[in-house]
Amino acid sequence: MDASSEAFHGVSSSFGFWVCCIRSDAYDTMDPHGNITIKWDVMEWHDDRYTAVVTIYNYQLYRHIDSPGWRYEWAWPGKEVIWNMWGAEATEQGNCSEYRAPNIPHSCEKRPVIVDLLPGVPYNQQVKNCCKGGVLSTLTQDPTSSAATFQLDVGTSAAAANSTDTSVLPQNHTLGVPGYTCGPAFFVPPTRFTSDGRRFTRAVKTWNVTCMYSQYLASPAPKCCVSLSSFYNTSIVQCPICSCGCRKSPSTGHCVKDEHFPSLIQMPNERAALTKPAVLCTNHMCPIRVHWHVKLSYTTHWRVKVTITNFNYLQNYSEWNLVIQHPNLQSVNQVFSFNYSPLNQYGPNNDTGMFWGIKYYNDMLLQAGKLGNVQTEILLKKDPGLFTFNEGWAFPRRISFNGDECVMPPPDDFPRLPNGSPPQRCNNKIMLPMITIIFILLMLFL
Repeated sequence: MDASSEAFHGVSSSFGFWVCCIRSDAYDTMDPHGNITIKWDVMEWHDDRYTAVVTIYNYQLYRHIDSPGWRYEWAWPGKEVIWNMWGAEATEQGNCSEYRAPNIPHSCEKRPVIVDLLPGVPYNQQVKNCCKGGVLSTLTQDPTSSAATFQLDVGTSAAAANSTDTSVLPQNHTLGVPGYTCGPAFFVPPTRFTSDGRRFTRAVKTWNVTCMYSQYLASPAPKCCVSLSSFYNTSIVQCPICSCGCRKSPSTGHCVKDEHFPSLIQMPNERAALTKPAVLCTNHMCPIRVHWHVKLSYTTHWRVKVTITNFNYLQNYSEWNLVIQHPNLQSVNQVFSFNYSPLNQYGPNNDTGMFWGIKYYNDMLLQAGKLGNVQTEILLKKDPGLFTFNEGWAFPRRISFNGDECVMPPPDDFPRLPNGSPPQRCNNKIMLPMITIIFILLMLFL
């Protein structure tokens, strides 16, 4: 076994412990294998320099990275510098006073912060699968846009170039997106490449960094809530009070009254100063509300209307998605104006589905005050022996928006069937004369 293999096995054992610990906090039953993996493929390694291709893979089914995108950051273990970059750039050049023109590195920062290039940059700055402004799609919505790549030339010391110890790996990785925690870099078997399927080459070295998502780390307060209604009950169950925080809570965004829309929100310089969302003043104070309405019942089918409303005055949600858990989703007949894909992660138990907008039609959920809602209707088949309107069965068990779980009303508050309502008191002034008349008629005919 060579030194690099020994290093890989040593790091993999410690990495296994890290995965065990981090997944206990970030484990998601609806996406048990979801993560973001950052792969470094060293293509050339010289005495004092190496060239690496870095690819960020989003392996999550329904969590994407929206604008302003990822900001990948790490710490160099030695005196490494970035000589050149393609497909991305370092935000700071740092102190490069040790070097003389024309050989000035791209970045001399001890802890460089790398951002993706914007679309439309000159061709000589691009690499394949780059330049998306840091936005990564989900595996379900658009697998072709779920990864980003950049290339860099790294200058290093001769000792680091000749060493296979794990200390030469970049350390303390962060993705720069709220909620994500990245583990240490660890060696994996070198990646194999082919362009024609006949000849294969491989990287000199390959190491991975795995990042996991935690909703609590992303935000201590929820970001969405659910309200319910039905055709068989006139009551509307609103989102629970203070679902995402109360109006004067420190964790809640700015409370905005619709009739007094502040001018500062329309001013770019003032808008940038608002670090918290500016949310319409409601009892729930959530930026997003999902309303589930049981609309119609047919002989063999039933229909549901789902409406997503944006109460945030400062944010449009691009490439949004909705994940719903309901036992009758295994019999979806038709979905109107949304895309739909089942998320059957556990064999035949297909009770979870993902919904998202149609591109160029409703894949953008506009901010509040600008028709900030999208809606769909779902036609489902009544499964014999399973379907019922009793005991709140027609309402979802769980809903998440953009990967964050929404606050549901308590089951005791769900709209009930009329026959489940409390009995009405009798009006004695009407009932007693009627009973007397019926008794007299019975005596006459007997």
